[in-house]
Amino acid sequence: MNARTPYLQIASSGVHGLGVFATQDLPEATLLGTYQGRRFSPEQLSRRRWDDSLTYLFSLSNGDTIDGSRGGNATRHINHSCAPNCEAVEEWDARGRLVLRIYALRPLCAGEEVFLDYGLIVDESYDATDYRCFCGAVSCRGSMVAPAGTSA
Repeated sequence: MNARTPYLQIASSGVHGLGVFATQDLPEATLLGTYQGRRFSPEQLSRRRWDDSLTYLFSLSNGDTIDGSRGGNATRHINHSCAPNCEAVEEWDARGRLVLRIYALRPLCAGEEVFLDYGLIVDESYDATDYRCFCGAVSCRGSMVAPAGTSA
């Protein structure tokens, strides 16, 4: 497992807690890193109790969930923005395992904070305002929840 993220540096963020920043100018489509951490199957996940206040969980389309707080790397500190400059892409690695790689959506400048649109999918019993966004983007929708009509 390669947890290296040479293009990323963790530092204090003006958006939320810690953030991730580009260490140098990077072209569009640069692979910034692979989201690392302990994997849980759907069955294992259902047996765990989670602290909802701060999580580093990323769910994959095959049902697995990666917990970046356990064995993760710098990518776990990428904050949310409604106007992201990178994206998470599921790909198959050389061992045939589904992984999550983070790519730049546009050129990034050295020192620029890196953002993903979390696009959270939440249970209908929760309100989108329970997941407030503080990104400050002109296009901010006020929540980290995926816009209506989108799915995982």
